[in-house]
Amino acid sequence: MSDLPLVLASSSPYRSAILEKINLPFISVSPNINESAHNNESPEALVARVTQEKAFAIQSNFPNHLIISSDQIATLSDGTILTKPHTHDNAIKQLQACNGKRVTFLTGLSLLNTATHNHQLIIEPFDVTFRTLSNDEIDNYLRLEQPYDCAGSFKVEGLGICLFESLTGNDINALVGLPLIKLLELLRNESVNPLSKRNN
Repeated sequence: MSDLPLVLASSSPYRSAILEKINLPFISVSPNINESAHNNESPEALVARVTQEKAFAIQSNFPNHLIISSDQIATLSDGTILTKPHTHDNAIKQLQACNGKRVTFLTGLSLLNTATHNHQLIIEPFDVTFRTLSNDEIDNYLRLEQPYDCAGSFKVEGLGICLFESLTGNDINALVGLPLIKLLELLRNESVNPLSKRNN
C-alpha cells in the first residue's frame, strides 16, 4: 500500500464529494489554469490537455504525492463544445441547444505520481439524451438549481435528472465530474486500494 498522500487538483465541491466516497484522506488545491480551448483543438484533445495541466500546475508544491485531476466538457453531435455557462442567459442557450438531443460528456482523469513521475490519463465518455423541454421548463429548472458552474448547465445529482430521457455510460460519477471506477483502477496501479486491510 502506497503511503503517498492524495491531492485533488480542483476546487470543485462536486469532485470533493465524489472522492470522499472512497474513504481515503486527501486535500483539495485549486490549480488556477486557463481552461480555454486552443484554435482547432478537438474536444478530446482539449479535455486531455486541461486535465493534465491541472496536475502539472501544482506538482512542484507536492513532490511526493499522488495528484488527481479531472476536467469535463460536453459536446453536441455537430462538434459544438459546451463548457460552464457561468450566467443564466448562457445556460438557457446551452439547454436550448441540447433540447431533444443526445449530448456526449467527456471527462478527463489524470493521476500523477510526483515521486516517480508516473502519469496515467484516461478520458471517460458518458451520453445523455435530453427530453423535449419547453422554454418554461428550462427557465424554471435553471432558476431552481442555478447550475452555472456545471458543464452542460445541469446537475444530474439534483433536479437535472428531470431533463433527461436516458443516460448511457459506465459510471454516473463521470457525469458529475470524477469517474470514480476508473480512478480506483488508476489508484490500484499505484498500490492504493481503499479495501486493503491497512485502511480498515
